[in-house]
Amino acid sequence: MQLNFKKIGSGPPLVILHGLFGSADNWYSISRELDKEFTMYLVDQRNHGDSPHSDEWNYKVMAADLLDLLNDEGLDKVFLMGHSMGGKVAMTFAVNNPERVARLIVADISPRYYPVHHEVILDGLQAINLTEIQSRKEADDALAVHIPDFGTRQFLLKSLGRNADGFYWKINLPVIVANIEEVGKALEEDAIYKGETLFLAGEKSKYIQDKDMESILEHFPNYQLKIISNAGHWLHAEQPKAVVEEIRSFLK
Repeated sequence: MQLNFKKIGSGPPLVILHGLFGSADNWYSISRELDKEFTMYLVDQRNHGDSPHSDEWNYKVMAADLLDLLNDEGLDKVFLMGHSMGGKVAMTFAVNNPERVARLIVADISPRYYPVHHEVILDGLQAINLTEIQSRKEADDALAVHIPDFGTRQFLLKSLGRNADGFYWKINLPVIVANIEEVGKALEEDAIYKGETLFLAGEKSKYIQDKDMESILEHFPNYQLKIISNAGHWLHAEQPKAVVEEIRSFLK
């Protein structure tokens, strides 16, 4: 699959993968802080953003999509970073293609299994009747019944597109709903990446916990962990300066 991506900056290549319900644009402000140091590839993963939709959606095929992108762009070895779902894709890619990854950054996710916990978001997104809404305000009002947090709604509504025929989802919502359990799947037990790896954890997030350190060490023996103060799961949006500094420090 040919993924949509934005190429920004100059220097050694840094590929960044967004999380569930996200897109390449989620990392644009971060990329602008690093565009004099790295050539960044901000990727829309399959079933997200402006990349193609597919009924097949799991970490194996998403990692294969990334390999296709690197080959198409002639990138032999890259710095690789992923957030949440994108972090799982990055981990999967690194353990299967270690020779293509110079260093790995995983943002607020661990290799372990996560139970499904997106039911409220999925209910909210499915509650928006795309054939009836006339404005983004109406979409936001429908979503607010399920999701009171304004910031979360604005993040989700970035995936709401509009053309001459009306509103549409850039995400492949039916496939995501049908396959949501794929997002939480653990890395395979014998999967190991021995290269330098940085795990970034939001101080207020519960995605990386003390109990995860053993699993992280097992899969990524050459890892380090940095805590981003006053940040939750969306650490790059909540504390962008701190995230930029950790990226810069680790990759330099």
